[in-house]
Amino acid sequence: MNWIILIVAGLCECAFTFCLSNAKLVTGTAHYLWFGGFAGFTVASMVLLMTASRTLPLSIAYPVWTGIGAVGTVLCGVLFMHEPLTGWQLFFVCLLIVAVIGLKIVSA
Repeated sequence: MNWIILIVAGLCECAFTFCLSNAKLVTGTAHYLWFGGFAGFTVASMVLLMTASRTLPLSIAYPVWTGIGAVGTVLCGVLFMHEPLTGWQLFFVCLLIVAVIGLKIVSA
C-alpha cells in the first residue's frame, strides 16, 4: 500500500511542476488558479511522501519519488508543452525508469 502512496506522491510532483509551468504563461485569475494548483499538489506530494516513508526507508522512498517526478515532468513537457526530446534525453529518462524499478525490486 505504501508503494501506491509513493507512486501517487510522485504523480503529484509531476502535477505541481505542470501547474508551475502553466502559471508562468498566464496572468490574472488564471495565474492564481495555476499557482493554487501548484501549492495544493506540492503539499499533497510532501504529505504522501511523508506517509509512505513511515514504513519505507527514506533512502528508497525519496529517490523513487524524485525519479517518478523527474520522468513524469519530462513526459508532461514533451506531451503538453511540446518540448523536444532528443535520443540522449530519452536514453537517460529510460535509465531513470530502470533505476526506480530496480530500487523497488531490491527493497525489502
